[in-house]
Amino acid sequence: MTAPVRVLVCDDQALIRTGFATIIDAQPDLEIVGECGDGRAAVDLARRLDPDVVVMDVRMPVLDGIGATRLLAGAGVPDPVKVLVVTTFNLDEYVYEALRAGASGFLLKDAPPAQLLQGIRTVASGAALLAPEVTRQLVGRFAARIRPAEEIAQTQLAPRELEVLRLIAEGLSNSEIAAALVISQETVKTYVSRILTKLDLRDRVQAVVYAYRRGLVT
Repeated sequence: MTAPVRVLVCDDQALIRTGFATIIDAQPDLEIVGECGDGRAAVDLARRLDPDVVVMDVRMPVLDGIGATRLLAGAGVPDPVKVLVVTTFNLDEYVYEALRAGASGFLLKDAPPAQLLQGIRTVASGAALLAPEVTRQLVGRFAARIRPAEEIAQTQLAPRELEVLRLIAEGLSNSEIAAALVISQETVKTYVSRILTKLDLRDRVQAVVYAYRRGLVT
């Protein structure tokens, strides 16, 4: 049998932390290996317990979730840990920064339990998790202010690849991109793979951040 996905939960609100842990640990394919209430503890525990996924809050004492994510999954980190950020709408600017720091995805704290569980499984599998219904609201609202004007430049992507990247950044799934461009889903997957390779990006989350920082999406 496949070993369960090992999950570390980090949230400074004990009620939320315990609730997440209870829901997660009840699943046969998921296992809670630790809980903590601040980002520094999350980093220390993650390095000691080697979880598959860290479910990370953003606003916490000692070290916030962004700083902890950067230490666990940021550029240049050896053996990076997959981080799933959970947040509320009034923290959307922090989510953008968390994605830049290396998070593999995000969910809203009021998401249904099934969505949290599927999100953990998705991130653990190596895929990125972007919630299409909030991508434009969370990232788009702050992108124009955050990205430096000098970073708005042409990329090394072909025109069709650039088109696919823009649609990814708008939160469209592969099937939606295929329908919009009247191509097959397999062709979309090929374009996505080329985009990530050419731009040296880890996943779709980083592709979204790249697109907004370079002014490819408005």
